[in-house]
Amino acid sequence: MLNPFEGLSSLQRARLLIKLESHIYNFNKNEEIFSKLKNTNILCILIEGHAKIIKTNDLGEEILVEELFDNDVFGSNFYGIDSSDCQIIALEPCKVLLIDYNKLINIKNVNYPYYNIFIFNLFQIINDKFKENNDRILILTKKNIRDKLLAFFENEYKKNHSQVIYLPSNFKNLADYLSINRSAMFRELKSLKDDKFIKINGKKITLLHISSLMNNYYV
Repeated sequence: MLNPFEGLSSLQRARLLIKLESHIYNFNKNEEIFSKLKNTNILCILIEGHAKIIKTNDLGEEILVEELFDNDVFGSNFYGIDSSDCQIIALEPCKVLLIDYNKLINIKNVNYPYYNIFIFNLFQIINDKFKENNDRILILTKKNIRDKLLAFFENEYKKNHSQVIYLPSNFKNLADYLSINRSAMFRELKSLKDDKFIKINGKKITLLHISSLMNNYYV
């Protein structure tokens, strides 16, 4: 993920944050971040930590919207997280930068080169985020667990140009990301492993014979 402050010196970053009147808040593990962000005009950057955005459906089940890591950008303008059924939970101690959206889009700021660099980075991040969301939607349209896993593997392979996939967190969150039962997912992963399509070592998944794996997926 691109750093929102890529290309800025420490001094430029400091001047930018003063110009935008930003604030930094700290959250403890398992603390709900969203309860302090009930503002439809706020942009947030996760400076440090790991968090997740979840929604609760009509059956009371939690649905993973997105995992957040260092430098991730989020806010109500992205997910409609001002709704009562949405939460942002800190999975470890988190440091979050808050920027008032109205300050961010102030036309007077274009006179400052560091502001333009920051806005360019934000557009790149937002564009990547929309692409990731679209890729996930395509994965979720697959009819069975194996096809969802293979579509996920294919997407990661194309994105990173590597047959080695490192899960950012754990298998539970992978099951949540794919909206599948965890036990059923582990059975399918074991089947793929037994069929010599993948090798698993902790959170590291190696795709074996990638052409055969993808050919099997498209059958």
